[in-house]
Amino acid sequence: MIDQEKIEQAVRLMLEGIGEDVSREGLKDTPARIARMCGELYSGMGEDVKEHLSRTFSVDTSEMVIEKDITFYSMCEHHILPFYGKAHIAYIPDGKVVGLSKLARTVEVFSRRLQVQEQLTGQIADALMEYMKPKGALVMLEAAHMCMTMRGIKKPGSQTVTIAKRGLFETDPSLEERFFRMMAR
Repeated sequence: MIDQEKIEQAVRLMLEGIGEDVSREGLKDTPARIARMCGELYSGMGEDVKEHLSRTFSVDTSEMVIEKDITFYSMCEHHILPFYGKAHIAYIPDGKVVGLSKLARTVEVFSRRLQVQEQLTGQIADALMEYMKPKGALVMLEAAHMCMTMRGIKKPGSQTVTIAKRGLFETDPSLEERFFRMMAR
């Protein structure tokens, strides 16, 4: 999916555009390195979360499941700078659950795309609802944005928190309160 040659050309042009000598020793392999890096950073472009969330296991419970502190790294589509942090996922099973690693894989697939945090949060919640069919899902992301830290307003240490609620979490405030109590532990 990644076009290595186009990325290398673009990096050369950018380096020339900022006044660099693309033939100097430290930069001559940089376009190829950046192209390989893009293959990794944007690997979620060619992945479908369905393969991770469709493999479920039957359960007799409908108690809340929480997976918290899932580390993620993504790239802001506005400045092509990183944002990174922790994802916290809760869902109410409706007769089936997924392996816990599948929740982390879902976060990984969506975060490995050019993104904005608000969209990323909703994509994860929507995928849980679509493929797992739980009674409800809640996704919370806490992230630091390099576009806030190293450019523009330059406010290191600031955190952006986004929440997406689906199903029972939208209609039963006590579930959301329970989620936040569990997060505080």
